[in-house]
Amino acid sequence: MEYPYSALPDRLPLKWPNGARVALILTFNLETWDLTKDTTKPYYAGGPAILPDSLPGDTPDFPNFTWREYGQRVGIWRLFDLFDQLGVKASCTTNAVTFERRKAMTDAVLDRGWELLAHNWEQGELLTDFAKDPAREREVVLRTLDQYEKFVGRKAKGWLSSSLRGTLQTADILAEYGCTFYCDIMNDDQPYLLKTPHGPIVSTPYSNEINDFTFITRKNFTTDQFAQALIEELDVLHEEGATTGRIMNVGLHPHVSGRAHRIRAIREFIEHAKSLPGVWWATREEIADWYLANHESHIPGQLG
Repeated sequence: MEYPYSALPDRLPLKWPNGARVALILTFNLETWDLTKDTTKPYYAGGPAILPDSLPGDTPDFPNFTWREYGQRVGIWRLFDLFDQLGVKASCTTNAVTFERRKAMTDAVLDRGWELLAHNWEQGELLTDFAKDPAREREVVLRTLDQYEKFVGRKAKGWLSSSLRGTLQTADILAEYGCTFYCDIMNDDQPYLLKTPHGPIVSTPYSNEINDFTFITRKNFTTDQFAQALIEELDVLHEEGATTGRIMNVGLHPHVSGRAHRIRAIREFIEHAKSLPGVWWATREEIADWYLANHESHIPGQLG
């Protein structure tokens, strides 16, 4: 995978379909972790911890594991209810093991006809663990894609790596097996093409900045501050989008945004977004398909 440096002023205006200014993507992460790992090295069951003093992987860490499990048992359903009430859709990521261990979540997404994309095999296993073992990384990716096709009934079109920890070959593997978009490269407010030996794949960036985990767990934002940050981000992108279109991705985790005292922030943000003209409630696949057909009118010669 490679991509050229592209300064925003050097590009042609990005003209979204129907004159939209911002392609808005609200992402639910349907993540599933192993309670323990076969290791004595530190392991946070469920990723970065809410409580310090990490335990060895072979010792259950119930405070951190069950904190996240709340999102699977309760928080995600609060978010589903909110989105149903407001008539909007999410673009959801899922670990392959979620199809088996937490199937109610993936069924709820598929029943609603929402977008679902592959998000590694299991959340605590990072592709960078295999950065020096390309064959092992390929095996993890292909096993994940196979599981996705088995449960969804169609091939995956896009990918987000666990913790955004892809390698130099991740996009190459995905393009080889027919994926059209990749979300790990978070360096832009617009899509662009990544070059691979198997043809281009569209970067549709996720965000670890516009993200409930970052705002609330790392920065300790209040519900009001969280809502205001999302609204201000959208307002600026919407203004800029009058000249050249933008993407705004909002990363949401059910154990964070799905808490009762935070759901108001998501409601206020969605209601604000719905009040603005020119917001495209897009799926990543829609963005990728459109961009593959129109990239020359944005950044000519990306493949040259």
